[in-house]
Amino acid sequence: MRRDVNGVTKSRFEMFSNSDEAVINKKLPKELLLRIFSFLDVVTLCRCAQVSRAWNVLALDGSNWQRIDLFDFQRDIEGRVVENISKRCGGFLRKLSLRGCLGVGDNALSTCTSLSKFCSKLRHLDLASCTSITNMSLKALSEGCPLLEQLNISWCDQVTKDGIQALVRGCGGLKALFLKGCTQLEDEALKYIGAHCPELVTLNLQTCLQITDEGLITICRGCHKLQSLCASGCSNITDAILNALGQNCPRLRILEVARCSQLTDVGFTTLARNCHELEKMDLEECVQITDSTLIQLSIHCPRLQVLSLSHCELITDDGIRHLGNGACAHDQLEVIELDNCPLITDASLEHLKSCHSLERIELYDCQQITRAGIKRLRTHLPNIKVHAYFAPVTPPPSVGGSRQRFCRCCIIL
Repeated sequence: MRRDVNGVTKSRFEMFSNSDEAVINKKLPKELLLRIFSFLDVVTLCRCAQVSRAWNVLALDGSNWQRIDLFDFQRDIEGRVVENISKRCGGFLRKLSLRGCLGVGDNALSTCTSLSKFCSKLRHLDLASCTSITNMSLKALSEGCPLLEQLNISWCDQVTKDGIQALVRGCGGLKALFLKGCTQLEDEALKYIGAHCPELVTLNLQTCLQITDEGLITICRGCHKLQSLCASGCSNITDAILNALGQNCPRLRILEVARCSQLTDVGFTTLARNCHELEKMDLEECVQITDSTLIQLSIHCPRLQVLSLSHCELITDDGIRHLGNGACAHDQLEVIELDNCPLITDASLEHLKSCHSLERIELYDCQQITRAGIKRLRTHLPNIKVHAYFAPVTPPPSVGGSRQRFCRCCIIL
């Protein structure tokens, strides 16, 4: 509500209705126009705000700014702009993405303080790559945004356990936390999350190199609703993590543990036997696993859709045979990645031809795979995308000639 010079109260719909002669403003009620504006993105709202005084009021109404993504709008946005948005949107703002907005870095604390002060109903906040975010920034958010459910501070590498401790004490309802590339985080940070975030569903710890079994086991024991865990690049973790997930997190759907070379068949056996809802698994460079893991997945994981086994050099055709005959094969499995699996042959492609939902298969540097094998697979799955590479064959030397022949990919210096 607003007041004119005589103190008479006027609603936002009445302010310019008498002076604006546009046909659309006469035909449509202001309430309906406001409803239409609520479906527009940031760029379009800003353009509408320049059409007329009446549209300016409607376009900039806080109810239209509940979800804001500035990534495709203005990456060099300054902190003061975010402060203005916070004040304008107030209690309406539910979702804000500032990912990659470099200008936010200079006033990261002021930005978070403004959000804390004016946006108490904020639920989703993306600050990925806003590298000036610090522990104090997280403390400010925890004090004023208690309803926060999803936070992305990936690559905010100044954040330590102290910031995480402050955050989770004020935002205990967090359901998704993305900490990719937060290289200073240690097990102590995970202990705070496990103790204060029982609703956590998604956790990304990719390349948090200091994380060990101790911290992740605390997460498993405290966050029983966990459905998605990314620990790719956390090379210190062992089968103890897979055992803890199997014992505590039966709803797990996504597990990404690429480059975790200490994981073995023993751990994946426990996981598969307890987590029957697994849909996506990234096991790239889990170099110790063998066909035994695939046998367990084929028996116990009927919902498996995406499986990456790239650089798992011990996998053979027999493991793929079990997978192709498993519960997930006929109508679930969509993607399988087998790059750099040297023991895989065309026989594996024969085992996969009954996987009618298979959309893509990766076969780079599988030297025993042939074009003929791929062609036979395509006769059964004509729409499948096959990514493979075959090195050019070096032609033989010319008969009777002494000059060396080179294939096209060679460079003669």
